[in-house]
Amino acid sequence: MLKTLLQGLRAPLTELRPEPDPELAALAANLDQTARKRLGRSLSIRQVDAGSCNGCELEIHALNNAFYDLERFGLRFVASPRHADVLLVTGPVTKNMREALERTWRATPDPKWVVAVGHCGADAGVFAGSYAVVGGVSSVIPVDLVIRGCPPSPTQLLRGLLSLMGK
Repeated sequence: MLKTLLQGLRAPLTELRPEPDPELAALAANLDQTARKRLGRSLSIRQVDAGSCNGCELEIHALNNAFYDLERFGLRFVASPRHADVLLVTGPVTKNMREALERTWRATPDPKWVVAVGHCGADAGVFAGSYAVVGGVSSVIPVDLVIRGCPPSPTQLLRGLLSLMGK
């Protein structure tokens, strides 16, 4: 018992807070301003996993962590496609996810944009030709932007969203 108590008194073993990146803050603020000009409100994002290995999801989820913190710029992830402006689709589209992806796309109100994330989202990547894979996202629904990478970094994702809003 005493050993457990003394362990609790030691300094916690955590990582140091990363230094703020002014380029990243300017990029996210620019994205929010552009979204407000185009939509009259902040950008709502719905992420769809169409059959990926989860590498891209880890980078997308990093956009919500304390370092990137998209919420401070008014950008947010939503749970329903009915509230989304952008669909971020990761992974190759598997046969089991094809109908779900089509339904999600139809449920998203106009104007809507579809972003294929990663090499797999672009053209099925290493899974191309698999019996379980239909293909890249563009083989099922129209794609407005492809952000390549395996996986793309959160900064690449922000730059891609900014270029999408600038179109």
